[in-house]
Amino acid sequence: DVGMWLKDEILAHFKKQQRPLTIKYIDPTDMIRAVPANAQDSVYCSVLARQAVNGAMAGFTGITVAQVYERVVYLPTLAFTRNTLK
Repeated sequence: DVGMWLKDEILAHFKKQQRPLTIKYIDPTDMIRAVPANAQDSVYCSVLARQAVNGAMAGFTGITVAQVYERVVYLPTLAFTRNTLK
């Protein structure tokens, strides 16, 4: 998790300089549904669902549908489940 790593690095830097510092890290995954869904969310979910069905109909298994930059892509599920977050 890059957020926790960055927090630890910043704290270590300030500790080396003997300067007190407090950082409050809020995991962004806790904020995914912090706001009500809107029309853009509906369109995005529809696109992901349609591509998931297309992938299944094409015979793909073990994939996750995601948007990378402006493209909808199939990514191997193992890429997300191989390592656990600490």
